[in-house]
Parts: sequence; C-alpha cells; structure tokens
Amino acid sequence: MAKKFDVKALDSIFDEVMEKMERSKQDIFVISEQSRQSYEDMKNELEEVRTNIARAIKTGDLLEEKTRAARRRLAEVSQFFNSFTESQVRQAYEQANELQVKLSINRSEEKQYRQKRDSLQRRLQSLLQTIERAEYLVNRLNVTMNYLTSDHEKVDEAQDSVKLKQDYSLRIIEAQEEERKRLSREIHDGPAQMM
Repeated sequence: MAKKFDVKALDSIFDEVMEKMERSKQDIFVISEQSRQSYEDMKNELEEVRTNIARAIKTGDLLEEKTRAARRRLAEVSQFFNSFTESQVRQAYEQANELQVKLSINRSEEKQYRQKRDSLQRRLQSLLQTIERAEYLVNRLNVTMNYLTSDHEKVDEAQDSVKLKQDYSLRIIEAQEEERKRLSREIHDGPAQMM
C-alpha cells in the first residue's frame, strides 16, 4: 500500500532548511567581520610595537655609547686612583653602574617588544586564515543555497508525483545535516578556537 505524502510538509521542511542555512551564513559573516576588526586592531598594535622596537634600539645604542664612555672614565679613575677625590671615584663608579643598569633594562624591553611583535605576527596570520576561511564558507553556502533553490523550483515545475518531492526533500535534509556537521567542525576548529 502506497504511503500518502504531505507536499506542504515537505515544502515546509525545505523552507526550514533554507532558513537554517541562511542563519548559518549570517553567523559565519559575523565571525568574519569580528575577525576583520580584530585583524585591524592587531595591525595597529603591531605598528605601535614596531615603533617601540625602533625607539628601544635607538635608546640602546645611545646608552651603549654612554656606558663605554663611563667605563673608560672608570678605568682612568681606577688607574690613577690617587689623583682623584673619593667623591670623583664614587661618581665615576655610580655613573658606570647606573648606565649599565639602564642598558640592561633597555635590552630587556627591546626583547619583550620583539617577542610581542612575533606573537602579533603569528596571530595576524591566523586571523587572516580565519577570515579567508569564513569568506570561503559564506561563498559555498551562497552557491549551495542558489543551487538548492533553483533545483527546488525546477522540481516543483516538473514534479507530477509526490515521490519525487519526498526523495528531493530527503536529499536536502541529508545535505543540510552534512553541511551542518561540516560547518560545526569548521567553526569549532577555526573561529571558535580563536574566540
């Protein structure tokens, strides 16, 4: 005995599938836009870090020059110790020590800026890949939705039997389920991990 199929129910299922795909597309688009904003913010931060590195290098070069001069002065004071007062000896030692401390702090800051720069560059690359992947997914969803919509219209026009609609709807449901699983994996492995 043949089963009776409800064409309106199948149309409703198809419409629901298309609506869910549209929502998924919008979600991916939002993730893409948020990633773009983060990318721009990070690019600005990277530029600031690069400026700080250049400033630290310039300051470090000046401190290194002053430190060498202070060491020469300290060596001179040490060599002719009896020719200098105790306050001159102390001043030469303190100045050399102070410049050495400043130079060490400067080198440490420069190293931290370089590490931050490297980290930002890696994160920027990862964000760029996320943006590209999101754009790819949105485009694929658009193509899939257009294909399903145009095929659905053709099937409606050519369809004389309810059996064809049932088979078509089942394929859509399977395609939706497969697409949902794939999108879930994509979002889980990409933008969701980033967030």
